[in-house]
Amino acid sequence: MKRVLITGATGFIGGHLVKANISKGHQVRALVLPDDPEDSVLRSKGVEVVIGDIRDYEAVRKAASGVDIIFHCAAVVTDWAPKKLFQEVTVGGTENICKAGLEAGVSRLVDMSTNDVFGLGESQVMDETFQLRPWHEPYSDSKIEAEKICWRYYRKHGLPVTMVYPCWVFGEGDKTFVPLLADAILKRELIFWRKDVIVWPTYIENLVDLLMLIAEDKRAVGNGYLVHDGEYTTLEEFCAGIAKSLGVPPITTYIPYSVAYGAAMVMELIWKLLRKKTRPLLTTYTVKNLGSRLKFSITKAERELGWKPKISYSEGFKKTMAWLKTLDLTTLKQK
Repeated sequence: MKRVLITGATGFIGGHLVKANISKGHQVRALVLPDDPEDSVLRSKGVEVVIGDIRDYEAVRKAASGVDIIFHCAAVVTDWAPKKLFQEVTVGGTENICKAGLEAGVSRLVDMSTNDVFGLGESQVMDETFQLRPWHEPYSDSKIEAEKICWRYYRKHGLPVTMVYPCWVFGEGDKTFVPLLADAILKRELIFWRKDVIVWPTYIENLVDLLMLIAEDKRAVGNGYLVHDGEYTTLEEFCAGIAKSLGVPPITTYIPYSVAYGAAMVMELIWKLLRKKTRPLLTTYTVKNLGSRLKFSITKAERELGWKPKISYSEGFKKTMAWLKTLDLTTLKQK
């Protein structure tokens, strides 16, 4: 039995990690913000809850004390928030986790990064050897800063770090990707600004399967691993699948990329000037993210660890659509 700390345990990925670790017989602890409505849910599952903020080192230190493995999933997971928040939570929170993990003598710190950190280059198939390249967007760039902190602790202090780079994570419990697309499809607000945009789906169970493996396999120390379902689709095909599942016509509206990007810039400026707390319909990050044809390889995980996705993209998509149809479709938009 391992003693495990999960940050971001009330989120999509963190929640599935809680379930997987409990199933394996591990003793699970979670660092949870005060007044988080999911607090009682975690406690009912037998999770030890430590109330605190990732930005507060003493709270993080308390949560990490005595644990063997840390899964660090806490971060600002939207593309629309004050830059200061990204710095404090994603970057500063990672520094706190590394420092506390080192003090606790953990056997592994698994840090949740993103495929975004490798930039927007479309000319090559990207793998873990590629340099970290900024997007000039707070979400992606704060993830790069956080990763650099982890590797600094690994090199200078011997903290046993393993990095994971998920692509487009989806599945039951998703709070951002599929629900937001479904909401836009139902409201007929979705438009495309580039044809044949490439999507690398990562079904949540495949991601968690790799996370559980790299948390204990000694070969993973000092390494990072890209993860997806082993195949890609196009954004149009992915959205058409959602539309079909919901019984509505697919979206077929296109506008030029330059028009979409210009509109996003204008919307962001207006939202900032008016100090609106809601998210603009378009952001520059969204235009870049839903307008690229990036290519990613997951052969490293197979070559070094013998890992392969256990669930096919089509099977994962089918399960996700069954779950989506159980939701209140009028309240899908959360970010």
